[in-house]
Amino acid sequence: MLVAVSVSLIATYFLPLWRIDLWAPQYPEGLSMYIWLNKLSGDVEIINGLNHYIGMAHIKEEMFPEFQILPYAVGFYIVFGLLTALLKSRKMLVSYLILMVLAGVVALYDFWRWGYQYGHNLSPDAAIKVPGMSYQPPLIGYKELLNFGAYSIPDTGGWVFIFAGILVATAVACEFYFCKEKPTRAAPRTFAPAAVAVVMGLGAMSFGCAEGPEPIRYGQDACVFCKMTIMDKKFAAEIVSDKGKAFKFDDLSCTVKYLKTNAIDENTLKFLVVNDYTRPGELIDARTAVFVNSRELRSPMRGDVAAFADRAAAEATKAQFADAKLLTWKEVYALF
Repeated sequence: MLVAVSVSLIATYFLPLWRIDLWAPQYPEGLSMYIWLNKLSGDVEIINGLNHYIGMAHIKEEMFPEFQILPYAVGFYIVFGLLTALLKSRKMLVSYLILMVLAGVVALYDFWRWGYQYGHNLSPDAAIKVPGMSYQPPLIGYKELLNFGAYSIPDTGGWVFIFAGILVATAVACEFYFCKEKPTRAAPRTFAPAAVAVVMGLGAMSFGCAEGPEPIRYGQDACVFCKMTIMDKKFAAEIVSDKGKAFKFDDLSCTVKYLKTNAIDENTLKFLVVNDYTRPGELIDARTAVFVNSRELRSPMRGDVAAFADRAAAEATKAQFADAKLLTWKEVYALF
């Protein structure tokens, strides 16, 4: 989604962002002015000729320093969006949404400020003077100015920005609320799925979600303690904070060390899960699991502890190794 947003913004270099249309009895076909990233186009000179009679300033590109900045600003958003997609950073994703919203607010304010100055600072030598009359064009929508009707709306490039912002907001909502996958095996603490609806832009999208541990993406996710890529489906573990943030580990030793290093009370965790050694990839509750400790298990970071949902399976594995011993979760926690 973020790649699509970033690529779509390239189109704004070739499409007008905004348009102002004017209608009057003497111009039944209408007059239009188009605002681009770095220029103006349309019936600008005809509009300038009409505005001269009521004392409005001559519109020219040199009066807009924004035209020097906007191409680089859009380039920044393109690069930032691609980096966010590449690095898969939640912080960058939220920052991207904030920057998109901020850009929209600043752009609208800047347009309003220009329109205010343009419509209120009239020449005292104007041929037509209407006491108390100002000619500020509408920010968005329709407004009557003497015998002219003025209509201000986003043009194609502006709609690209709007839908790009909607997609980024959807990505944030999905990442934090609506796109959590169900774990392959639920821990004892379970929550009923909730049906939610998000209505944005042109359509409505519904996502069913269940609160639980995030699936571990083997070969992609990294252990938050040792920073190694999580590869082995027999020894990985995960904790989920009370705020719903997931932390993944490639070894139980990393899990315990992380809890101790950061002084995390395990009672505050929503989930504390670990791979079932006999069912690789399945997550089970570490606090009710049975553990086997043996140097022959050779886990990724040599914690050498495996978890089992079934005690009989744990005892069968223990019997295979001379130095093996059964442990509870509290004993595992004390081991590292």
